Amino acid sequence: MLTRADKRLDNLWDESRAAGMSEPEKLLYRSNLLGSDKRITNYGGGNTSAKVRAPDPLTGEEVEVLWVKGSGGDVGSMTLDGFATLYMDKLRALKGKYRGPDHEDEMVGYLPHCTFDLNPRAASIDTPLHAYVPRRHVDHMHPDAIIAIAAAAESQALTREIFGDEIGWLPWRRPGYELGLWLEAFCRDNPDAKGVVLGGHGLFTWDDDARSCYDLTIDVINRAIDWFDARDGDGPAFGGARHESLEPDVRRAAAARLMPAIRGFVSGNQHMVGHFDDSAAVLEFVNARDMPDLAALGTSCPDHFLRTKIRPLVVAFDPGTGDLDATLAALPDQIADYRDGYAAYYDRCRRPDSPPMRDPNAVVYLVPGVGMITFAKDKATARISAEFYVNAINVMRGASAVSTYTGLPEQEAFDIEYWLLEEAKLQRMPQPRAMAGRVAVITGGAGGIGAATAARYLAEGACVMLADIDADALEDTRAKLAQSHGADAVRSVAMDVTDEAAVAAAFADTAVAFGGVDILVSNAGIASSAAIEDTTLELWSRNMDILATGYFLVARAAFRTLRAQNMGGAVVFVASKNGLAASPNAAAYCTAKAAEIHLARCLALEGAEAGIRVNVVNPDAVLRGSKIWQGDWLDQRAATYGTDKAGLEEMYRQRSLLKRPVLPEDIAEAVYFLASDAASKSTGNILNVDAGNKEAFPR
Repeated sequence: MLTRADKRLDNLWDESRAAGMSEPEKLLYRSNLLGSDKRITNYGGGNTSAKVRAPDPLTGEEVEVLWVKGSGGDVGSMTLDGFATLYMDKLRALKGKYRGPDHEDEMVGYLPHCTFDLNPRAASIDTPLHAYVPRRHVDHMHPDAIIAIAAAAESQALTREIFGDEIGWLPWRRPGYELGLWLEAFCRDNPDAKGVVLGGHGLFTWDDDARSCYDLTIDVINRAIDWFDARDGDGPAFGGARHESLEPDVRRAAAARLMPAIRGFVSGNQHMVGHFDDSAAVLEFVNARDMPDLAALGTSCPDHFLRTKIRPLVVAFDPGTGDLDATLAALPDQIADYRDGYAAYYDRCRRPDSPPMRDPNAVVYLVPGVGMITFAKDKATARISAEFYVNAINVMRGASAVSTYTGLPEQEAFDIEYWLLEEAKLQRMPQPRAMAGRVAVITGGAGGIGAATAARYLAEGACVMLADIDADALEDTRAKLAQSHGADAVRSVAMDVTDEAAVAAAFADTAVAFGGVDILVSNAGIASSAAIEDTTLELWSRNMDILATGYFLVARAAFRTLRAQNMGGAVVFVASKNGLAASPNAAAYCTAKAAEIHLARCLALEGAEAGIRVNVVNPDAVLRGSKIWQGDWLDQRAATYGTDKAGLEEMYRQRSLLKRPVLPEDIAEAVYFLASDAASKSTGNILNVDAGNKEAFPR
């Protein structure tokens, strides 16, 4: 197993910490510990429960209550409100309503009638699997080492070889009410058993004490790891290597070219976000001789399958030749073939009441010599899908080493993917936010306007790559935004907009981080003030380099990615009122800003046929949070207008028509609008956000 680098699981239970906890708190503690290691279960996978005595809120009498992870939760990150609570006597009474396996889905509709204390957390389909095990504490996990046994052709025999009578075995069955009755019958017939391996699925363990249940789960998984480790000799995995991995920088460069192209093909229904993984486990698999055959079998565990689809797409790339141009040329046919195959799978397996076919594109793309690419509706889902497929790789590695790996039968896989209960869960999900799946690059991202714009985009579901020359301020801004909006959605890259190579590298980093680009906010800036006779060539050139050439270099790189995706896009230049209205003692700055505006007009003409919109926002006097107002510029402008630092902002406010200050958030709102679908018919426009300045009225 690829667990050899980490070997056995650590037992993380801290009795001094758990000593003062209630039973529900111990359940949460146990759950979080189990969910903290992806070798035990992946994000959203598995569930835990405890049967607890508590007073009935209506009668005051003590009753038995099942605490079980609620629908859609994650054991690693959940809190107490993530558990559903149900009366055990009512759950037992449900048996009288059960009409047999053909009607088991209807039992989910009865679960709300069993709710204890009006708990709003919905109970999951796995609730009966916990309710009917006659032990107080139950863990259901999806460990790689156990699923490797569960997915092996000789699964039952291997389970007995490793665990004897202590851990039993049940054949594959879709989770639901019937499986709950199977578990109850198994416990009744095997009173000394401490758990069961579910064929093609995972592990159940149980005990009457919270810590003992946790200890048992860790011990059972470690015994499986030890068993595989003892049999995992020096022989090659997956039939041995067919390809060699490219060097790390070459792999990333290949991913940076492949991901925007794939993204353009798979974003027909909604913008998709990508994730790249070239870890050792992935590279061993994508380079292996048996990879194409194993990949075609699909995954086994239902949680893996739901995240990664029926099977991945193996990209036709030969790392021996490194011919990416040929691979890119072949991609349209490869993706079309995958879609046709998925549609045929749907037609073969559909039932009269099946939901309509969903997105036929692959989620997982395996690239020999390079790694794995995943695409999903947001960055977190793309990353989690990749993590699930790494789990699937570990399962295939283990099962293939000791037996023959078996995926889910096609009809069973379909019945899970298009399960009406799963469809109902999807329909309950909130509608995507306005910028879900969009990727924005924001230069000058560490400044006030850049940070405010990033926050606005992130709040509407976009992913953001912050770029700035100030590495320390950049990291501080990224960390603050990540705390508010999640680390998945915001990344940063140190970049000098005047450095051609650095700009190209930043867009390559964005492609690898998110799959491509939809929005460029060109916002990097400086400011200078000097009378013309005191304006040095160095000062003039610095303004032109950053405010004109820098905007050209960044826009050119954005256009290249946008055209590779063929999805359209939006470019917004943050220019200045000074690009339209002259100011004294600022010839270099005003001229460079005018160049920005005219460059945007030119790009609006060039980008229109590709659906690339280019617009300009002209701020004025945004002092708060702006780095260009620090240092000499503030002193110089104050001197120009005969005031001091404290009076400069008030002077700017009073000179405006509306007599209102202009804040970074005001500029962010304009930049957001011009990149949003609400402005989908606007290009080549200038939007002034200056509280009114008649000299800057566009003409």
